Amino acid sequence: MKIVRSVIGSLILMLDRLTAPKPPVRTPEEQKKLDEATAGWTLYHLLACPFCVKVRRQILRQGLTIRMRDIARDEGASAELLAGGKIDQVPCLRIDRKDGTEWMYESDAINAFLKRLA
Repeated sequence: MKIVRSVIGSLILMLDRLTAPKPPVRTPEEQKKLDEATAGWTLYHLLACPFCVKVRRQILRQGLTIRMRDIARDEGASAELLAGGKIDQVPCLRIDRKDGTEWMYESDAINAFLKRLA
């Protein structure tokens, strides 16, 4: 099973790289405004997870700057996700605001939320 996952994961990553969306062209002022809006956001993900790829592609498509934490490669990220979000599931978008932290799961919900920025 590990071999099958490895092969499928490699295919997902290869297709993702070959068909990567182009970020939009913005003025520096527009980009700065978006960067400030997303400054406290973190995406917890796995590199070859198809649902995570879906969210990362949306982030790239919109030209957003969001910190990425791969829970397989960063033990601290995995512990942080479980401690804060209470669920060991990716993708998860952590949104830190002045009034608290929101942990958003499910790729479709995250992408719908991100689309409202543009």
